[in-house]
Amino acid sequence: MTKLQDKVIWITGASSGIGEALAKTLSLQPVKLILSARRSKELDRVKQSCAQPENIETLILDLTNYDTHALKAQDAIACFGQVDVLINNGGISQRSLVADTKFSVDQRLMEVNYLGTVSLTKSILPHMLGRGSGHLAVVTSLTGVFGSPYRSGYAASKHALHGFFDSLRAELEDKGIRATIAAPGFVQTQVSVNALVGDGSKANVMDQAQANGITAEKCAASIVRAIQRNKREVYIGKEAYGAYVRRYLPGLFAWMIKRVKVR
Repeated sequence: MTKLQDKVIWITGASSGIGEALAKTLSLQPVKLILSARRSKELDRVKQSCAQPENIETLILDLTNYDTHALKAQDAIACFGQVDVLINNGGISQRSLVADTKFSVDQRLMEVNYLGTVSLTKSILPHMLGRGSGHLAVVTSLTGVFGSPYRSGYAASKHALHGFFDSLRAELEDKGIRATIAAPGFVQTQVSVNALVGDGSKANVMDQAQANGITAEKCAASIVRAIQRNKREVYIGKEAYGAYVRRYLPGLFAWMIKRVKVR
């Protein structure tokens, strides 16, 4: 089991939802935190709501501004002298049917969720390789394991993350780099409210399924536990059974997913 004591942990998407819950959960441990998102005011709010705010730094980050990521990685290292764990949590979701979704929406989802995460990961990777150790965690989704209606572009971006981090792990695990993929189901956050619809605007609606999901705090606790246990992949939430149904009973899963209420 990995001890997080005295580790420096960088969290993206830390201004709300699962990222905020991760910050608050981890701040209870003797660690140093770097919180990143686009909104400075919200990052400061999260920092002050955490235990031991004196052990927390904030760093503004836009996942789609790829050209700044190398410099942002250096800024993160400068905060406490190193980065031991990067939790890639930032991203956006989608609520629209394939036929109603403009290509620009699919492009935006890939730019933020996949390419932004890959770019930031590659920016911090030389530092971790140079130290001979590091832990890369990524918060994907159960839709990264199986697709569902109204999530085509979102599911594609999360599937892509699974492929990338599985490959990264195969190449670098023997060099001291660990990779944990955390795939939650429905979590009580604003993710559906902020999700993109077919024309690229925000949904501005709380899904019933999202509202009935597990709490962000419970999800964060599962993610932290998976990192501590060096889990390669973990499914989180009441919907996790779907991953196993798809694997072992694909015909039944195909029938189920067409009928399940996902919004």
